[in-house]
Amino acid sequence: MHKIRSLSAANLAKAVYRFIKRPKTTGGRPSAPLGSRILTNPDDVFKHNMWDHIQWSEEEKKIAKQKAQENSCVKIPITEQGKFDTDAHCYWDKFYERHQNKFFKDRHWLFLEFPELLSSNSHNKSIPKSDHQTETCLSGRSCPDLETSLHQQSAISSKHIPDTSYQEVSMKTNEDVLQNSAFPGQHAPFRILEVGCGVGNSVFPIIKSIKESDAFLYCCDFSSCAIEMVKNHQDYDDSVCHAFVHDICEEKASFPFPPQSLDVVLAVFVLSSIHPVRLQGVVNTLSTYLKHGGIFLFRDYGRYDLSQLRFKKGRCLSENFYTRGDGTCVYFFTKEEVHNLFSKAGLEEIQNLEDRRLQVNRGKKVAMHRVWMQSKYRRPFPPLPP
Repeated sequence: MHKIRSLSAANLAKAVYRFIKRPKTTGGRPSAPLGSRILTNPDDVFKHNMWDHIQWSEEEKKIAKQKAQENSCVKIPITEQGKFDTDAHCYWDKFYERHQNKFFKDRHWLFLEFPELLSSNSHNKSIPKSDHQTETCLSGRSCPDLETSLHQQSAISSKHIPDTSYQEVSMKTNEDVLQNSAFPGQHAPFRILEVGCGVGNSVFPIIKSIKESDAFLYCCDFSSCAIEMVKNHQDYDDSVCHAFVHDICEEKASFPFPPQSLDVVLAVFVLSSIHPVRLQGVVNTLSTYLKHGGIFLFRDYGRYDLSQLRFKKGRCLSENFYTRGDGTCVYFFTKEEVHNLFSKAGLEEIQNLEDRRLQVNRGKKVAMHRVWMQSKYRRPFPPLPP
């Protein structure tokens, strides 16, 4: 493992203690989103694999920025960059052929961070405990009560959608129009789309949750290999899920459902794989498929994450955009970029967080900074008629 910095256990503990504290943001940050394992005693730094809500010192920021500048100073020649865009599906096909469904773990943590994935008829179903909960929510103590988390999220959301008769009529009118169309899941009042679903690490936890509810899940990926594995999975159920091959960068490619038909669009570590020039168009298109009041859920890599700082010289395509050795690509976002991306698509911010954690290799006594972005943006209702 490449060490970002080598420190003795004692010195590392002291350094961590100096800059770890709960972030103070406008309105405060609920304890459940982004975990609640807070390091309060420097002697405990190596007791767990992950610590939440990390605040970087100015020195940490300077070192990270310097490393990113160093590994991006030599860029892949423009003449060689095109293949990473035009042949992206081929690289991902090879990735899934090589790793099958063993590379990523199922994302059971989704429902803690994104309770919006649960329709009203699903909220009463129990949410399974997961490895992520153990990794990020426990500190030798019990995790914050899930109902508290849901109420906190609901309180945030309620600020953005006033409960008015006009909006209710608007939603009912749109749903009546959809019922006259023929498409998979048309009779489900609650519809979710996951883009870039891969081999189903989000799909199957969602399917398990929405069974016997009023929800329907669509999932797509531009890798035909990945979609084939999803459909062949023992838990795939076409009564509640429709998986299909689709390139979200292809502007003329059609979805198997009409515009304004989705309650949720989910993009988890997907948009980062797309060339930055294409990103705005992709988000613009996906947003048109949200109902008024529908929500876009986003989680992806943040600027100066460990994985960015580990890149060698010669792997950079453009600023903060790299290609891995297998040909797949990754971009590293900032909060401002995420906000601009979704705001320009006509969506309003509900949540836009920078998830900073300290990942610990307890065997080697090494601590590594992880940075992810987690955001929620809603499609607003049209203005009230005069």
